[in-house]
Parts: sequence; structure tokens; C-alpha cells
Amino acid sequence: MYESYYGFSERPFSLLPDPDFLYLSKSHETALTLLEYSFMSQAGFTVITGEIGSGKTTLSRHMLNQMGGEVTIGLITNAQKSFGELLQWVLLAFGLDYKNRTKVELYQAFNEFLIDEYSKNHRTVLMIDEAQNLSIETLEELRMLSNINADKHQVLQMVLLGQPELRSMLRRPELEQFSQRISVDFHLKRLNEGETKAYIKHRLTVAGGNSDLFDDEACEAAFMLSHGTPRIINRVCDLALVYGFAEDKQQITAEIMLEVTMDKAEVEECAATPRLGLAEHPAGTKEQASNEAAQSGVGEAVAQVQKELQSHLDHAIERLRKMKLPRF
Repeated sequence: MYESYYGFSERPFSLLPDPDFLYLSKSHETALTLLEYSFMSQAGFTVITGEIGSGKTTLSRHMLNQMGGEVTIGLITNAQKSFGELLQWVLLAFGLDYKNRTKVELYQAFNEFLIDEYSKNHRTVLMIDEAQNLSIETLEELRMLSNINADKHQVLQMVLLGQPELRSMLRRPELEQFSQRISVDFHLKRLNEGETKAYIKHRLTVAGGNSDLFDDEACEAAFMLSHGTPRIINRVCDLALVYGFAEDKQQITAEIMLEVTMDKAEVEECAATPRLGLAEHPAGTKEQASNEAAQSGVGEAVAQVQKELQSHLDHAIERLRKMKLPRF
């Protein structure tokens, strides 16, 4: 839509994980270094956690792309509590036949695969994304799989990527043996304000555009709206580009970011307002009071934004600091 207008070869702020756009903040660079170390040192378990949208998947994809032919990768992208038979998923991740086999046969097939890879001087790595969804029983099964060794070498390395809940789960007493096998454990931090600005410029440049398309106040606005979470930065900046294109703007300013924010707040207000014709809750119920409070809060936020937007257009970034920001 706006790509040709702003001179991009592709969308700079897509929500899909793309290793080509990886920006290494201090925290992300440390995580990448630890991942590299874990592979080189044949660590049994590596755990990388971070908030939703912090860039864990993008980082892991980048790491996988750097692997040479001596590393065999198995990837499980969306772990779930209703995981079913773990060994079937593991064999599927490595492209092995898993159908119509007993658990013993599945284990034997995987064991033979690992020993065969080891004989070829290949390291085998199983990477599981969204690992916070795994049950305690499944994590224990993974620990048992890690017992497959050859001489003094770890023939299977495992990388778990997950949200902060994974760290809490691994501290439970029943997973003490699992925790003792974790060689590398790191939590990705959000970007700070300076990193957010550099992140935006980086993605604009990679997409073939002008790195100064977003002015400093727009970058500051993106940081305040996203709290430094990369995926939310992408969402906010992508919308800002749509607004800028629609208004024939050559640069994205804090004023445009405010428009995005105000429209988002208005959408939330409409969503919180009951539609006519629907059955009403009995007067005085807690649910009705909660709904009314939510509507009032969103309505007040929108009214405040509109009032500030009309009276202080020359100080957009100052208004943004005062807003009750909607969730993106």
C-alpha cells in the first residue's frame, strides 16, 4: 500500500518474524552470544525467555540461519499443553517416520537417529518455541530424552523459548532435576528509548527506505506506546505509515502517532459500549458496574486526547506523555 510511496522494497514493520530485520539491542546481542556459546559448548538445555513480542522467535530464526551443515535442527514452533505423544512431535520435527509406532519403537528410532548423526560428526539440536505451554510431565520427558549420550558427548541439545511463565514453572520443586541441567538461562529485556529509535531506523534502512522517515518525537512516541516491545513497535509504526500515506505526509511525526492512538482509543470505546437491542444486565450487578466503569474510563481517555489534540498541536509529544494510552 505505502511501500512505493515511501520508497520501500518491502514492509519495514511486518509482524511476521524475519531474521533479515533482526536488530541487536544489548539484551538481544547477549542472548545471541549465549545461544552461540550453548551450541559450541554442547549445553544440554538452553532457556531463553521474554515477554510476548520481544523478538525471541526472530532471534532463534537468525541463529538457525547461521548454522552450517554440521548441525541438524529439529523445530517445534507452537508447543501446547495438549501436546499428545512427545516423541511423535520430536520425530516429526526431524523429518522421521512416527506413524503407527509404539512408544518403545519411537524411542528406539530416535535413539538410532541421534547415534547416526553423532557418527557423522553432526550435532543435533531440538528447539521448542512457546515452551511455557508444556506440561510438567512433558518437561520431564524432555529431561529423560537428554539422557541419551555418546561417550562424554551430549548428542542432543535442547533450546526452549518461552514467555516469563516458563521461568516460574522451572522453579517448581518437581522440576529441580530439570533445572539442574540448564546450562544457559537468559531473559530478553525490552528496548529502551534509544534502542527503540535505533530499531525503527534499522528496519527502515533494511526495507530500503529513509532512516529519518520517523522524526525524533515520533520515535519517542513509539517507545511510549510500546514500552519497548518490538512487536508493538512494529504494529504502531506500520499503522503510522498507513496514516502518513493516506494524508500524503513525507515524514512521520508525533502528531501522526497521536492520530493513530486516538483512533485506537475510539475503537476501544465503541467495543466497550453495549449495542442497542442486546439484553441488558440486571440493574446493580457487579458486571454492569464493571462495564460502566470500563466505558467511562475509555470515554474519558478519548475525550482527554481530543481536548489536548485541539489545544496543543504544537506540543504533540507532551500530550502523548499525559494520555491514558490504549493497548496495541
